[in-house]
Amino acid sequence: MSLSPFAYFLESPEQPLVRRSHALPEPGPAEVTVEVLACGLCHTDLGFASGAVRPNHALPLVLGHEVVGRVVAAGTSAEDLLGQAVLVPAVLPCGGCVFCQTGRSNACPQQKMPGNDIHGGFASHMLVPAAPVVPLEGFSDDSALRPLSVVADAVSTAWQAVRRAQLGEGDLACIVGAGGVGGFVAQIARALGAQVIAGDVDASRLDGLRAQGIESLVSIGADPRAARAAFKELIRASGVPSLRMRIFECSGTAPGQSLAFRLLQRCATLVQVGYTRDPVELRLSNLMAFDATIHGTWGCPPDEYPAVLELVKDGRIALAPFIEVGPMSDLNKYLEAMRRHELPQRMVLDPRS
Repeated sequence: MSLSPFAYFLESPEQPLVRRSHALPEPGPAEVTVEVLACGLCHTDLGFASGAVRPNHALPLVLGHEVVGRVVAAGTSAEDLLGQAVLVPAVLPCGGCVFCQTGRSNACPQQKMPGNDIHGGFASHMLVPAAPVVPLEGFSDDSALRPLSVVADAVSTAWQAVRRAQLGEGDLACIVGAGGVGGFVAQIARALGAQVIAGDVDASRLDGLRAQGIESLVSIGADPRAARAAFKELIRASGVPSLRMRIFECSGTAPGQSLAFRLLQRCATLVQVGYTRDPVELRLSNLMAFDATIHGTWGCPPDEYPAVLELVKDGRIALAPFIEVGPMSDLNKYLEAMRRHELPQRMVLDPRS
C-alpha cells in the first residue's frame, strides 16, 4: 500500500472527526482493499456528523460513501480486480436475496452502505465487498478519476430516480431542488431527450443549470404559491400532456416536498429523491383524484453504473462545473462550511493532501 493506512473517525456527534491510523484486516475471499483516490462529501455525512441522523454502525465510524480508488489487495475470488481503478457504489447489495434477484438490488435488506453500515471513504484505504465494485476504463489518470467519486452517489442516485420514473424522450421533468442530485437529474433528463423545468432557492444553482443549456428555471422564494404558479405556467407552456409529466423532489425539505406534491396532475408521476425528518401534511386523496403515482427511490443498482459512466464519458453529464477537489485534511472545515450552506460546489476530497 502506497500510503500508511489512516482514516477520519466520527467518535462523537457534533465533534470534529479525528484522524488516526486505521489498520485494516486482510480482505476475505470475496472482499477487496481499495486505496482511496477521492471521496465526495455529501449532506448525509453532515447528518451523521451532526447527530441529526444515527448511522447503523456503532461509533467510532469512518464516514464517506462517494469513493473512487484502486484495488491494492483482493481475496481469492476477486484477484482479477487487483490494480484496477474502481468506483465503490454507495449501496453495496448482497447479490443473492430476492430483492437482488428481481432487479431491486438497491433496496437489498442486507445492503452495506460505506460510512453507515461499514467504514467509509474518508480514509486512505477501505475494505469492501468485491462483487458490487465497478471497474473503470477509459479514464486516463488519477486527476481524471477523482471527479468520478460523485458518480458513486449523487449522479447514480439521479440516474436511478429517472429510471424509477420511466422518463423518456419527449417527457417533461419538473425538478424541485436543483443542487447536487437534483442538478444531475436535470442533466440526465435533458440527455434522454426530455424537456426540463428546474426550481431552487439558490440562484447560483439555477445559473449552473442555465450554463448547461437548461432555460426553464424557477426561483423559489418565500411564497410557495408564487413558486407553484411559476412552475405551472412553464408546465403549460411546455405543451406536454400531464400523463408524461415526471416530478422529482430533490430538495429534501418539507416545503419542497409540499411544492412537488402540489404539482401533481392527471396521471403524473412524482419521485421522492430528497430526505428530511420533518413531517409534511399532504392530501393523499389527490392521488386518487388524479390517478397519479408516487415512487420512492434509494441509491442505484451497481449494474446500472456503466450506463451512467457512458453519459459522463460522452460529455452529456458535466461534472467539473459542479465539483471542487480539496484536501481531505480540511474535512472538518468543509463539514462546517456545509452546515452553514457556504459550499458553492460539491466537495471531492483527496486523502493525499
